[in-house]
Amino acid sequence: MITVDKEKQTSYSVLSVDDDEEMIGLLHEVVSQLGHASVTAVDGVDALEKLGESEFDIIITDISMPRMDGIELTKRIKTDFEDIDVVVVTGYQEEYKYTDVIEIGASDFISKPFNINELEAKINRIIRERELRAELKRLSIRDGLTSLYNRRYFDENLEREAIRAFRQRYGLFLLLIDVDNFKEYNDQLGHQKGDDLLKELARLMMFYSRDNVDTVYRYGGDEFAVIIPHAKHEQAMLVAKRLRNKFNKSNLGPASLSIGMAQLEGELKTLEQDLETLLRTADQHLYSAKNNGGDQICTANQDFNLENPLLNKSEIQ
Repeated sequence: MITVDKEKQTSYSVLSVDDDEEMIGLLHEVVSQLGHASVTAVDGVDALEKLGESEFDIIITDISMPRMDGIELTKRIKTDFEDIDVVVVTGYQEEYKYTDVIEIGASDFISKPFNINELEAKINRIIRERELRAELKRLSIRDGLTSLYNRRYFDENLEREAIRAFRQRYGLFLLLIDVDNFKEYNDQLGHQKGDDLLKELARLMMFYSRDNVDTVYRYGGDEFAVIIPHAKHEQAMLVAKRLRNKFNKSNLGPASLSIGMAQLEGELKTLEQDLETLLRTADQHLYSAKNNGGDQICTANQDFNLENPLLNKSEIQ
């Protein structure tokens, strides 16, 4: 029985690749005892098939294997699955050096026969670096005050969502939201209360949008945005109406919300132009909502400025 120090609580998915039955059994046991999900493959071709079926965080691969060796496998992984970390394992008799495998994209290198503690240390180092990268990415795409996604991520994600919407032929809507009378609110109650209002609006946006479907953003200052994919006009309007209604019931006067809504239209080959049109249309509708007195939702079809009963979250699921 192999004993390892299971110091990590987070479980990762590890694919071990080797044509040696004894070695693959050893790798499987070590990875499992570290508390991670362990899957094995007998060579590079088998590994790529498994990569097409499941997601993996780390791959430990031998170099010398039939059909596809570890060098070619590593190159394919770094081309098609760039977020996966690769540890290359090689025997002393093979000509490959540490610098060779790092240059093709591997995260680390270990020689046979290896020490179990050495392998554990390399896996744990890779995990620490993955978690650091994930945290840095999280911080780079989040707004510091509200913890919503920021404008930078909005620009990146809107294009991705638009491409998916065109390819899969579903509706994509954009809400641009502005806080009416925000300057007056700050002047009356102070900037701390103004920050509290923005954080409360962010909380409402998270709660009254669809979990794991819609994405919400701080667009800048007191402007916010919601990207609503997989939706029809009525569904997108439900998100806007219940957000506005709930905000009005939160005793945050004289502040209210103006919302401009637009739908993505066009075709994939004119993506850049279509995104510009989407943003411009949503912004024009937002301007119309504010110019008409605020506290309303403006779309291409009609303006909504009447009080509506608060809708349950389940009505848009």
